[in-house]
Amino acid sequence: MVDIARPQLEGTVAVREGRRIGFAEFGAAQGRAVIWLHGTPGARRQVPTEARAFAEKHHLRLIGIDRPGVGSSTSFRYESVLDFSEDLGIVADTLGIDQMAIVGLSGGGPYTLGAAYAMPDRVVAVGILGGVAPTQGPDAIRSGLMDLAVLAAPALAAGGIPIGLVASSVIRLARPFASPIIDLYGRLSPEGDRRLLARPEFKAMFLDDLLNGGRKQLSAPFADLVLFARDWGFRVNEVKTPVRWWHGDCDHIIPHRHGEHMVSMLPDAEFHTMRGESHLGGLGMAEEILTSLLDIWDAREANSSAP
Repeated sequence: MVDIARPQLEGTVAVREGRRIGFAEFGAAQGRAVIWLHGTPGARRQVPTEARAFAEKHHLRLIGIDRPGVGSSTSFRYESVLDFSEDLGIVADTLGIDQMAIVGLSGGGPYTLGAAYAMPDRVVAVGILGGVAPTQGPDAIRSGLMDLAVLAAPALAAGGIPIGLVASSVIRLARPFASPIIDLYGRLSPEGDRRLLARPEFKAMFLDDLLNGGRKQLSAPFADLVLFARDWGFRVNEVKTPVRWWHGDCDHIIPHRHGEHMVSMLPDAEFHTMRGESHLGGLGMAEEILTSLLDIWDAREANSSAP
């Protein structure tokens, strides 16, 4: 098993109502900030080693964030996806971040778009990797696992936190078997994800995130599913920030056409199909993703300094 380095800085930030949000920081402390929002499930250390190395080399400040109810973050129930943006803004203020790019994997995608909508002057560029699409309202598209999430949402809304406590207990009991469990998931996954999970550095990242980043509690995934099944609090076409979207054409969790649907509504977006890749494929393209977002940032700075 590959050893994976600890974050350079890890801690929590106090936000509203006496709550705390956990974070893990990689790369250069004084560099341009890129916020990395984990999938569902996931936690603050779900940041590819390739992205961490890129941050070191290119002087980026790369920060993974726990959503409420996972890792070191206090449990809390938002009313909508958009509500997370206020907490993220407080975290950025506390860490001394004025402007940022944001990357969101899968269930992190809606929160990434919400932050871009809520903070258009601060969020310079957005990268979405196999992101979830709305299931309600005029932007909705339905199919696959998200249909199950919609059906389960009422029960999860009523009992999500107790379910999360049970899941956390199961995770603690499963610690000795975590590596074989990831191997089994890989064998049952489509070829693209199976290939990625066979790479030692990715398996090490997922184990590190599961056993360290997300070990304390696990109600966040259930809270995510509840919010995804509600109105998000904004319309997709209201997100004016440049968005770059990567989606595997063999994605078995969020269908490829969901990504195409989202990009068709976004005012400034580009869609990148990952041929032969499934749901986790974007994690293996960290250099391309971060380079694309930095190019947008560079162009914005060049335009703002032009006479």
